[in-house]
Amino acid sequence: MAREIVLDTETTGLDHRTGDRLIELACVELEDYLPTGRTFHELMHPDRDIHPDAERVHGISLASLEGKPRFHHPQVSDAFLAFIGEDAALIAHNAAFDRGFINSELTRMGRPTLADARWIDTLQLAQKRFPGMSNSLDSLCKRFKISLADREKHGALIDSQLLAAVYLELRGGREKTFDLDPVAAAGAAFAATGPIAHGPRPRPLAPRSTEAERADHAAFVGGVLKDKAIWLKFGMELG
Repeated sequence: MAREIVLDTETTGLDHRTGDRLIELACVELEDYLPTGRTFHELMHPDRDIHPDAERVHGISLASLEGKPRFHHPQVSDAFLAFIGEDAALIAHNAAFDRGFINSELTRMGRPTLADARWIDTLQLAQKRFPGMSNSLDSLCKRFKISLADREKHGALIDSQLLAAVYLELRGGREKTFDLDPVAAAGAAFAATGPIAHGPRPRPLAPRSTEAERADHAAFVGGVLKDKAIWLKFGMELG
């Protein structure tokens, strides 16, 4: 099974290069595009103020983070790196933003950063599919009829869960789940194995015609249809 990690962050501001920091990090594990139920979620203290505009978006105040661990604490950094593993693709909306903040925190610790090649940007996927349209996470949820009822403000965990549903749609839609349906499973098996070979039944059915009816039929085929009879093309006996 293909393992992927959908993730989202909340931050003190918009630019890690000017000193903004992570304050929330969440991940949702997928296997074959479907959530497994395993998640990672941590709030962390940024050791700096939170910009008022950012706070209006995510609703996280500096006071609410009092006593929370810093990113460099093993409870956050080690647990996060263990959760994502070394090979799983990392799915994010506007991935450069999340990648920049996470890698900035890792650099502060002297840890290896997460390679660009691991990341899949759902914003870029959406822009290719819906060019010229709004492709924010909210817009995509509305377009794909994914409920936003449980979300009052932006939060890393709820947004990761919403993005996982959006990613499923961008990768082919809800038909990805059809293999749970017996009919679709049968269709998939047919596609995998090819057409079924027809041949004699192991236990032939009892005839439902009388001997006289079969004799009349053979006489009709032999006297009228002759070599044009379709039964003869399949080697079927007429008597």
